Amino acid sequence: MDAPADDIIDWIKRRVVKRKTSAESALFSAAEDAYKRLIAPAVERDIRQVLTETADKQAIHIFSENLRHLLLQPPIKQKTVLGVDPAYRTGCKLAVVDPTGKVLDISVIYPTPPKSEVEAAKAHVLSLIEKYHIEMIAIGNGTASRETEQFIAGVLKDVREKNIYYLIVNEAGASVYSASPLAREEFPKLHVEERSAVSIARRLQDPLAELVKIDPKAVGVGQYQHDVAQKELNASLRFVVETVVNRVGVNVNTASASLLQYVAGLSKTAANNVIKEREKRGKYENRMQLKEVPRLGERTFEQCAGFLRVPDGDQPLDNTVIHPESYADTKKNY
Repeated sequence: MDAPADDIIDWIKRRVVKRKTSAESALFSAAEDAYKRLIAPAVERDIRQVLTETADKQAIHIFSENLRHLLLQPPIKQKTVLGVDPAYRTGCKLAVVDPTGKVLDISVIYPTPPKSEVEAAKAHVLSLIEKYHIEMIAIGNGTASRETEQFIAGVLKDVREKNIYYLIVNEAGASVYSASPLAREEFPKLHVEERSAVSIARRLQDPLAELVKIDPKAVGVGQYQHDVAQKELNASLRFVVETVVNRVGVNVNTASASLLQYVAGLSKTAANNVIKEREKRGKYENRMQLKEVPRLGERTFEQCAGFLRVPDGDQPLDNTVIHPESYADTKKNY
């Protein structure tokens, strides 16, 4: 037994046995047994629980802050983007998306080993740039990323006058999204790798809109995520996503249902109805038209209207954080 334990047991003995008695040895044995078998393990469990809870809170806090910074990355809007999902044996998957995120072209090239069909791959990329007037190239940071970057940099030397740039994009979670039911519903005719290339391209255009489609725990921004309390982690990460979405605001004419359902007041059903109504009637011209969406009543509208944006509509205030109920006061003051 170590010295601190001996000292504690001696203290317990002095507290229990304050005078000489025939039962002294039995009391001493009981005190020693109580400490070793009951008190010490209980104290150790309590201390370990407190330390674990503290560590969990810190790990969840760091995970949440990292996710917040990732979601708040500035978008690069109004650009036609070529997304590249690098690979060796299976080739680099390419996806061209227009400024609204619509997929224009899907293909595969083999500029990396073992095939190393560099010239054919170069000719294909140049043809895509020419055909779709590509302005940005997004390269995933996964396997073969460095070799693919060198290849793209070489290709761009021949089109430098067109002012085209490439960026390395964090593709964490892209494979999770590509195999998800949501991705299969969105792109039923595409293979998993092709969906990943689309996701990489869209992450450059609007990181928030694309990353909300992925389970926050799959985006690779925290440590020990499987060891911490899962209920608290999920609640914290969902709160971060909701906070960021409502802080930034959502373009109601381009947002997906995955993004809309994080808007305050909108349920998954209401978010899907907003999309269906948009597909049926065309783009929304003002916020008040949202009241015509099924399952989106007056109370729901009051909650969500200030977070939904209508750019280029017939009411300029619809593209601001000002709630419709404050429009009259705003116009009066300005």
